[in-house]
Amino acid sequence: MESEIRYKEGRNELVFKKVFNTYWSPYLVMAVAGVLSALYFGVTGTVWAVTGEFTRLGGHILEWFGVDISGWAYFNLIHMQGTTFTRTDGWIVWGMFVGALLMVLLSNNFKIRMPRQKRRLLQGLIGGFVAGFGARLALGCNLAAFFTGVPQFSLHAWLFIVATAVGTFAGAKIVGTSWWKGKPVLQKGNTARMMKERKKIQPYIGGVLALAYAGLIVYFYATGKTMLGTAALFGAGFGILIERGQICFTSAFRDLWISGRATMTKAITLGMAVSSVVTLIIIVAGGMDPITKIAAPSTLIGGLLFGIGIVMAGGCETGMMYRLMEGQVVFLPVFIGNIAGATVLAYGWDHLGIQKALVAMGKPVNLIAVMGPAWALVVTLVLLAAGFATAVFWQKNYRFGVGFKKGETHHVH
Repeated sequence: MESEIRYKEGRNELVFKKVFNTYWSPYLVMAVAGVLSALYFGVTGTVWAVTGEFTRLGGHILEWFGVDISGWAYFNLIHMQGTTFTRTDGWIVWGMFVGALLMVLLSNNFKIRMPRQKRRLLQGLIGGFVAGFGARLALGCNLAAFFTGVPQFSLHAWLFIVATAVGTFAGAKIVGTSWWKGKPVLQKGNTARMMKERKKIQPYIGGVLALAYAGLIVYFYATGKTMLGTAALFGAGFGILIERGQICFTSAFRDLWISGRATMTKAITLGMAVSSVVTLIIIVAGGMDPITKIAAPSTLIGGLLFGIGIVMAGGCETGMMYRLMEGQVVFLPVFIGNIAGATVLAYGWDHLGIQKALVAMGKPVNLIAVMGPAWALVVTLVLLAAGFATAVFWQKNYRFGVGFKKGETHHVH
């Protein structure tokens, strides 16, 4: 009997370690995220996105300081009704933070981490600002293009993806320069000092947080706030997935240019394909209208700036969220920069004529309306398959990114 109990305890401990102390396959994570994204659209009629809420937060901050934003066209476009805690988009964001933090605590992985170079704090702020400005210029960040735009068959998403690829290449060149890197910080070697193992209290804190958050979701449903409960639930699910899969859209491109690795690129492409299939089923079966964004010069320019910004910042919005929950302080200014950049774009939308110059001539184009549901899906899957094959080829033939083919040796003179 005692041996059986020990066996069960050992098995439970093994399962716990496998779930919380090891990262999950990014392919599995992205496939599940694709399904959840489609289901969230089917249930709520809205999409998984974050930077729109970042922009609203910027608007609320301005209001707290007495600024009248009622006449700002961009804020009227994205709707400022209520607060971040009474909107579904708000609970998608806070749910992602909570879900990521839960996984960090349960894996005993929270630790305040300061960057070795203090200049990284300013660089993160600048990168976050550029990314936030670019994302909102394009009317959405990587999620609004990759995981909602493509599966919603919106043409703007493909323009944004191409522009982001170019932007990340430019960003990789910028961060590779000596003036950006600065002088390397040398650290002392091993001093043979014994470090006491941290007491594993974090999983218990994570357990309490999970119960509290579950109680909040139950409260939302019990009081008739079903959409808030659904957003909070899905938001936590997305946060859990991105943290356990270490999903970062920045690395999907940046790694191609710098190291030739394509794992994240392939995983995200797979997730988009899964989401496209499930989303189309929901659109057709439910008679729903796909959400289509404007395709315009602003989409290309915004995607370019977004790509540059996320590489300068060291992570996109999703990567920033779970890394901040891990205690990586450098991503706090990235978060602040995102909000600031989005808010400046909101001001410039009509006050500086951005909408008139870069957006007004565009129009929303949906592949379903252009070629019908079947062909829209076929074209989307073919393009994604081509992207996946390109990533496979790239990883196979390039060891160290652009300019280095596998097997080549470059001598330094």
